[in-house]
Amino acid sequence: MVFPDRIERTVTLHRAPSEVWKALTTADGLSAWFGERATIDLRPGGAATMTFAGGMTVDMRVERVEEPTVFAYTWRLPDLPESDPRRTYVEFTLEPDGDGTLLHLVESGFAQLPVNTRRETYDSHGQGWSRELTELAEHVDGI
Repeated sequence: MVFPDRIERTVTLHRAPSEVWKALTTADGLSAWFGERATIDLRPGGAATMTFAGGMTVDMRVERVEEPTVFAYTWRLPDLPESDPRRTYVEFTLEPDGDGTLLHLVESGFAQLPVNTRRETYDSHGQGWSRELTELAEHVDGI
């Protein structure tokens, strides 16, 4: 059996892509739904950080910025040493859907992870994205 390399999620949001874009690509937007505190230099190669509840901070690198349709970054996985170059790639694609937005999320790169942590990391991220995308919907839709 081949280990799955990617997590895919799709969610329909009731706000225009320009509003969803701000939630994904600004420090205030990210801090409102994804973590406790964020920083972001919104350009390919720009640095970003996300600090979660409990104080864990994850370093990110902006990879793609195609406003308002594609935003992507790579991030260091917290269970790997800081010197380890392996990262997963996270890409958000936004499509107009009537008055709202169809958001596609793909995180890939899990197959490169150490065998002893691969499944746990994959499952954790899969559960995390389900939770985080619900929080994103609540944030942008004002639920």
